[in-house]
Amino acid sequence: MSTELTARRRARLQPLGTAAKYVLLIVAAALTLGPVIWTVIASLTPKDAATGATEFGFSAYADVFTKVDFWLLVWNSVLVTGLVAGGQMLSAAMAGYVFARYEFRGKNLTFGVILATMMVPMQVTIVPVFMLIRGMGLADTLLALIIPALPTAFGTFLMRQYFMGMPTELGEAAEIDGAGPWRVFFSVYLPLSTPGLAIVGILAFNYHWNEFFRPLIMTISEQNFTLPLGLVTLQGNLGTGSVSTVLAGVVLSMIPALIVFIFGQRPLREGLTAGSGK
Repeated sequence: MSTELTARRRARLQPLGTAAKYVLLIVAAALTLGPVIWTVIASLTPKDAATGATEFGFSAYADVFTKVDFWLLVWNSVLVTGLVAGGQMLSAAMAGYVFARYEFRGKNLTFGVILATMMVPMQVTIVPVFMLIRGMGLADTLLALIIPALPTAFGTFLMRQYFMGMPTELGEAAEIDGAGPWRVFFSVYLPLSTPGLAIVGILAFNYHWNEFFRPLIMTISEQNFTLPLGLVTLQGNLGTGSVSTVLAGVVLSMIPALIVFIFGQRPLREGLTAGSGK
């Protein structure tokens, strides 16, 4: 009898639980997408400077291309972000492979120091990094944004975990067939680490595409500005620019990141769930 009452009670509470889940999902979606939707709507409804009336149209988007060299900003961001993402994928894969497959003196200490760098804020290291860049003669260049960002502590840790989960028999079989260390890495283990590389690449792209602090410190000339830094000039002197024009630039800057996420969500999902069934 008690079992029947428990089953009936669960049957009555199940719709309430389902409704509560939907309410939470709707609230979370509204909090996440609300600012994005408002940005798009505000960019499409600019105010007339003379009358103050709002009108629907794409005039704010046209203003973006007339007030800043938008394509140059996009090119700088694509160049910097693409090279950083590719460089981080390669450096993380090579460093993670070494820490996972080779034994050498001070291995654990070195790996611990690498992980400890994740605890250090960028604001602490930006001054010595800038001094090194200036000493190399790379100040106010795109290389000043690319070279310091190539190493990645998180990527090294992530790829090390991936390589440690791969069977050692694969490398041993390749060595028996006459493959050297580089051939084993590039032909055997690197292709199998694609999910991990996808995570490193996508996260690096999203972070450095939207990065503002380092370009602000490292670059002075407008021809070396990246997209987030260049869009600040749309505000005008003392923020007197059109809000709709600024938001139109923000919407345009979101498109490449959205494209990367759409095409990269499958490998990203596979990388995040890899090993969960072990």
